Amino acid sequence: MPLTPAIETPSAPWWEFGHVWLVLSGPAIVIVAGFVTLWLAISRPDPVVAEDYYRQGIEINKTLENPEKSMAPAVKGRNHAATPAQDQPR
Repeated sequence: MPLTPAIETPSAPWWEFGHVWLVLSGPAIVIVAGFVTLWLAISRPDPVVAEDYYRQGIEINKTLENPEKSMAPAVKGRNHAATPAQDQPR
């Protein structure tokens, strides 16, 4: 019985396999997202903190020290309202 030579079928190019595109799409999406993030970071700079932030802090501290302008009663009322009934003083 004579042996018949195996017939080789030509294989398809790599881009015709769907799994190749599935594997390559992940890194490609990450690269595109990286460039989009870079563009967003460069085109929209962060806002600058107020130039007189120290003076504004001093003014806030003065307001908190002044009892008639202080928000302490509102904070105390808020904290009291949030206290469960069993923990309130009797």
